[in-house]
This record gives sequence, structure tokens and C-alpha cells, in this order.
Amino acid sequence: MSSCDKMAAPSVVVLLISVIVTIVYGNPEDDLLCSSTAIPLDKMDRAKLTIISKVPDNIILWTQSTECHGCKLKKTAGIQKNTNCTVSLDTRWKMQYQITFDFNKTHPSQEGSCPQVTEKLDEYGVYYIYVQQNPHNDSVMKCDTALRMNMPADSNIPIYVAMGIFVGVALLYVFAINCHRRHWWNRVLLSAGAERLIDPPHNESKEEGEVIKEKKTEGRGRSLRRRSGHPRESQTKGRHAYASQDLGSMQNMNTNINPVDNEVSRPKKERLKSLDTFRGLSLVIMCFVNYGGGGYWFFAHSDWNGITVADLVFPWFVFIMGTSMAYSYSSLLQKCVPKWKIFLKIFKRSCILFVLGLIVNTAGGHSPVSLPHLRIPGVLQRFALTYLVTASVHLLFVRETDIHMHSYWSRARDILYYWPEWMIHLTLVALHCALTFGLDVPNCPKGYLGPGGEADKGKYSNCTGGAAGYIDRQVLGDTHIYNSPTCKEIYNTKVPYDPEGILGTLTSCFMCFLGLQAGKILIYFNDVRGRVVRFLCWGFVLCLVAAILCKFNKDDGWIPINKNLWSLSFVMCLAGMAFIVLILCYLFIDVWKIWNGAPFYYPGMNSIVIYMGHEVLHNAFPVKWAVSPTHAALLPMNLWGTAFWVFVAVFLYCKKVFVAI
Repeated sequence: MSSCDKMAAPSVVVLLISVIVTIVYGNPEDDLLCSSTAIPLDKMDRAKLTIISKVPDNIILWTQSTECHGCKLKKTAGIQKNTNCTVSLDTRWKMQYQITFDFNKTHPSQEGSCPQVTEKLDEYGVYYIYVQQNPHNDSVMKCDTALRMNMPADSNIPIYVAMGIFVGVALLYVFAINCHRRHWWNRVLLSAGAERLIDPPHNESKEEGEVIKEKKTEGRGRSLRRRSGHPRESQTKGRHAYASQDLGSMQNMNTNINPVDNEVSRPKKERLKSLDTFRGLSLVIMCFVNYGGGGYWFFAHSDWNGITVADLVFPWFVFIMGTSMAYSYSSLLQKCVPKWKIFLKIFKRSCILFVLGLIVNTAGGHSPVSLPHLRIPGVLQRFALTYLVTASVHLLFVRETDIHMHSYWSRARDILYYWPEWMIHLTLVALHCALTFGLDVPNCPKGYLGPGGEADKGKYSNCTGGAAGYIDRQVLGDTHIYNSPTCKEIYNTKVPYDPEGILGTLTSCFMCFLGLQAGKILIYFNDVRGRVVRFLCWGFVLCLVAAILCKFNKDDGWIPINKNLWSLSFVMCLAGMAFIVLILCYLFIDVWKIWNGAPFYYPGMNSIVIYMGHEVLHNAFPVKWAVSPTHAALLPMNLWGTAFWVFVAVFLYCKKVFVAI
């Protein structure tokens, strides 16, 4: 070997080593290097943070959102010595950030670094941080507090404006209704000398003849009814009658089960508008949040643990489905409909709902459906399975008569009558807990309830959803479940997870059963005070149990409140809230009659039409169109899209069109 070859050999080795190091560790100055001239654009839910470095060494910025529970800080930008760097940071939640010296470490070093800071940044805010050497120690850097350089407008202003408009329209509506009922318009016209607008003179003789004829006919009818002994029928029949809904609405409802079946002692049938109003309220909120909720994070589903507005509507809809179920099947049995026919009706509705759910999963695409990648779970599919199980179990034990209404234990008969039903549903809850905390999931700890990904310092990155996710992936396969769960954005999850999966169906059945319990209270107890006391007791007790299960904490409880998992604490919390909201609707609408349920009552009467319409046509004009990505532009469009379907519901109601499955 020549001398030149001997001298070149060490150089080749050094070059190979440097290449390997670059491949393994990366070159931070290339991967993360921040350009002082590259300024990020202004975006919704983002703020600009500029690091002004006066340090004669390269430094690095680490950041992480506090919403990412148990996550490590991530390298965000590398900053060259004596230069500036501007980055865009999330403003939806508090942000953690730290500035350090070292490039080649996977976590920020505390040696010579600035302390970690947690701060809530304002949307569209511009912040500066000055970084310089400590005058007393060159190996330690000194970071000033983030200084906001502008005064951004409150991002919630569009919400305040929308609420003001809604309240103003509601007050005008109430004022107009009162003017009409008290004939204030007629008085104004009379005082202005415009009597002809109240009683036009044309066709006067014809109208008088018709009035006289109607009075004579009415008089004869009244006398015939008095002779035959039949009471006068209600004139409000027809439009206000309940339509048979696909999710267990009420028709010809009787709020008391009585063994006596003669005309005189049969109790008066009661129509509770509050149930349809509550259903419509849930549906309207569902439309709004599904259309985007103006881009606000609290109108979107929670990333993992916790509750947002969007997390309320689905469980409430399941709850009200159970409440209406109590009425519908008691009414059918009183009409002597055989139970096997009722079960066929239950099975038919469940199948139709499941198929409609598959249609929703495939709607909006521009290419043929790929069956190997068809998502099987979904909202309507969860409704279908929940309805099938809960309604079938209730059908086994539903009572036609209330023979113990005067017994000493009659105050608890809504529970004691159905103790076998309680045992079945508590068994389903126990099965859910046993699978959640006892099932062996490969490479995951038992009872894992986290989102996987970067949570827990990345130790369980493939354990998203624990047992719930594992069961779905084993039974349905990765290609047939949801591949973009809400936790993916924050936790950077790698495996698919479906929030409407198999295991959560067990607790959704319990949610529906608690709604069924509310319906039993309304059936067996007619007095307002008894209903209110029972509803409030159920509501507060369920919420307290949920708070205990989660240890009054968002992330560190035994069973966190989690919509993605449909955890037991989540179901109890939402059921407790539903009891309270429903009894408030009952008092305002059916007892005190200070609200008629508008506008939520109308969507509640045609729930399946409104739901399918808003899902299938969610990207079609005039519901949605392209606007600038700001809250001020998105919120009016999303509110209009929701209002559009309310107008459709009002139109169907006025035309007496009620679609049922």
C-alpha cells in the first residue's frame, strides 16, 4: 500500500463516521434551522413568537401544548447565534416552552438553559423573547419574559355578537306573540284610526252569513254532545300530535298505567313537548358542531379526556331515545299489540338505522366506495345497536298495568318493578369494566386508558384506547375503523381508533337505560313535585359518582371522563346533566308554559330527516361555501347552515310531514 493510500484511509473512516452520525442523529442545523427572513403567516388559533438571540452559540426552542398530557417537549426550531427566529404556536390551550443550548438531545437539558415557561398566548398575538448570556456566567443564558407587542382583538367577539343577535330575535319573537295574543296590534290600529285594516269591508255580507251558519251548526253539535253524554273534543288535535319517531318518540302517550280500562276512570293522556324540545336541542347543537362550530376548539370534540360542547349531544340523544322508549312500548302494549310484533319493529328499526349509518359513512365522496376500506362503526350504527339491546331487554319486563300504585313501596316502584332489567344492565357495565381493566393487550399495560402516541413520554405509542381500540382492530380490522381520531392532532397517534367502537356500545346501552329510567318516572308519577325531586336527585347523584370516579380531575382519575372511550364516568356525568336539563325543559315548557320549545321543538319532531340531511349535504350549497379561515367568517356560515335545517324542520311541521322509520 502506498503512502497516499495510508493517509487517505483515516479520512475515509472519518467521513463514514460523520455520515453515520448525521443519519442517526440528524443534522439539527439543517432540520430545525430557523430562517430569520421566513415569517409565518397569520392563522386562526395561532400566535407568533419571535426569539431574539444575543447568545454567541446556537440554541433550540422546545414547545408542547398542555393539552398533550404526559407528553415531552418537542424540538420546534433551531436558532443560530445572534439571529432572530419567528415561529407559530397554538393558542387554543396553554403552551409550554423552553430554550436550551444542546441540539443532539431528545429532551431539553436543564444545564445553562432558561427555565420552562407555561403561558396562554392570545390568538394573532405577536410575542418577543430576548435571549442573552448571563453577565455573571457565560455558560448560562438569560431569557426575558415573553413580551406581547400588539393588542389582538378578543377571538370570542363573534360569539358575543351571535348571542346578542339571538337574544334580540328571541325577545322580538316573544314581544310579537304577546302583542298578538293580547290584541295590542288591534288597539294600535284603532288608536290610529285604521279600523278598516282590522275588519276589511269587502265580502262583508258573505262573511256574516258564514258566521251565522257556523254558530248554528256549532250549537246543534254542542246540544247533541250534551245529550249523548260525550265530552267536547280538543280542537288542538292534529298538528301537535306526536309522530312515531325512528328513535322511540311518543304517540298517544299515557303518563300513568292504570288497570281500570273504562272511559270514565282512564287518565287523561299527556303530551310532553319538553321531550321533543330536548331531542331537538341536541340535534341542533349536533348540526352546529358537525359543521365546524365557527372553528372554536370548545365546539369541537375533546382530543381525549374532558368534555366540550360537542361531546354533549350524542349521549343526550341516546338518553332521550330511552326516555321516549318508555312511553312508546307501554302505549303499544295497552293497545294489545303482541310482544313479538313489537320486537320485529325494534329489529327492523335497528337494521334501517345501521344501513343509514353506512350511507352517512360513504356520503360526500367523489369516487366509488372502496369496500375493503369501508368504515363500519358510526353514530347511527351505535344508535342501532344501543336501541336493539336496550329496547329488547325492556320489552321483556315492561308492565301493562300499575297494580302496586298504592303499596307502601310505591314511591320506588319505577325501580323495583324493573329490578331484573337493572341487573342485566349492571352486568353489561361490569363486563365493560372487566374488559377495559382486565384484557391483555400486547405491549400495553392492563387497564390502559390513554391515547397512545406521544402520551406517557411515548412509552405506549401503539396502545391508543387500550382494550377498546384493541378489540376494534382485532374484530373489524384497521381498514374498517376510523383512521383519524381526534387525539391524532395533539398526540400524534399512529394506530387507528374509532370512538363509536364495539366496547363503548355497552356503556351507551347503560346511558339509554338511564334515559329509560327518566321515562319510567314520568309514567309512574304524575305530580310535578315528585318528578322534579326524582330528576334532580338522579342528576346530582350521577354527576357526583362521575366526579368521584375521575377524582375531580381531568386526566389523573381512576376512570377519566372520556367521550372517545365512552367511559363509565363520562356516561354517568352526561346522564346526570341530561336529567337536570330535561327537568328544566319540563318545567319551562309543560308546567309553567313560559316557553313553547321553539325553535328546537320542530327539529325534534323530524329528527331522522334533519340528521340525514345535514350529514349528507354538509358540503353542499346553500349550507356551506368557501370563506376565509377566521372565526368571524366561519361562525356566521356554520350558524346559517344550522338555521337552514331548523327552517326545513319548521316547514315540514307546518305541512304536517313527519317522517318515521
